[in-house]
Amino acid sequence: MKECPIGSRYNGGMRKLTLADYRALAEFRFQIRKFLHFSEEAVEEAGLERGQYQLMLLIKGIPDGMRPRIRDLANRMHIQHHSAVELINRLEAGGYVRRERGQNDRREVLLVLSSKGEKVLEELALHHHKELQEAAPRLVAALRRVMTKKEQRNLKSHFPQE
Repeated sequence: MKECPIGSRYNGGMRKLTLADYRALAEFRFQIRKFLHFSEEAVEEAGLERGQYQLMLLIKGIPDGMRPRIRDLANRMHIQHHSAVELINRLEAGGYVRRERGQNDRREVLLVLSSKGEKVLEELALHHHKELQEAAPRLVAALRRVMTKKEQRNLKSHFPQE
């Protein structure tokens, strides 16, 4: 029987998982999947594809120091450049985004949400935010069950209770 190649990469000296560990992982995946299912339905109801919503959210919420260039957006989404271009083309055709030339470098193409894109994104993001607030206790509880006690203590030192 052939050994799983992923095991050597991720199990270097780690302990064996217990049944409780498997259950914790399964519950965490279930909670994530539950939220993603909600998201997919909300996005579809708005007439968008999942990737289109993610791209619009990324354009609006791009981290400081980054510019909304296709290459950077594709990297953040973990998709190929040509796949990002296809998503952008469909969003542009629907009137959700537009391409603009960079001010300092006219070769640079930046993406901007249109007013229609802003409106649809705001509605979807509010809906997602509300759902996440409701799902947060279950997600956090499931994540805590996956974490070791040491990791939980470390997390508390980074994010003290208010």
